[in-house]
This record gives sequence, C-alpha cells and structure tokens, in this order.
Amino acid sequence: MKRSASVVLAGLAVGAALVGCSPSVTGGDTKCEDFIGSDEKTQNEAVAKMLKDEKGTDAAQLEVTGTRLAVQTWCQTAGTPESKIKEAPHL
Repeated sequence: MKRSASVVLAGLAVGAALVGCSPSVTGGDTKCEDFIGSDEKTQNEAVAKMLKDEKGTDAAQLEVTGTRLAVQTWCQTAGTPESKIKEAPHL
C-alpha cells in the first residue's frame, strides 16, 4: 500500500511539472511567440477564449479555425514576438 501511494504521488508530481512547462492559454493576451510555439490544440483554445471574451458567446469551430489561421499568418508576418494575438485582424 505504501509503495503504490508513493508511485501515485510521483506520477502527480511529474504531471504537475509537465503542466507548468506548457504556455498557458490566456486568450487574446497570448503573445505571438507563445502562440506560434504551441500545438494546434492550444492555439485553438487561445483563439476560442479570445473570441468568447470579445463576443460573450462560444464561437463556432469554423470561426475558431479561420481565426487561428489568420492569427498564425499575422504573427509570422506583421506581428512581433511580443505582439498579442488580439491585435491580429480577425472577424
């Protein structure tokens, strides 16, 4: 029993450390450098939060995907690494 409890605690500690390493989803305040460095799922979460904060309702998946692509393009061209994704032109 004691051994299984320590295995569980070790697993929780590793999980907490891994979560701490990933950039947080801060919606429109996410910086381009964090956005570009994130995987597609995290990018979609940031865009969905940004759109919900702007409109007050959840955006359709098509709108999230289109906005993510627009933000991604903007961050790679006109934006700077410190630019916030809410500064990107979007619908």
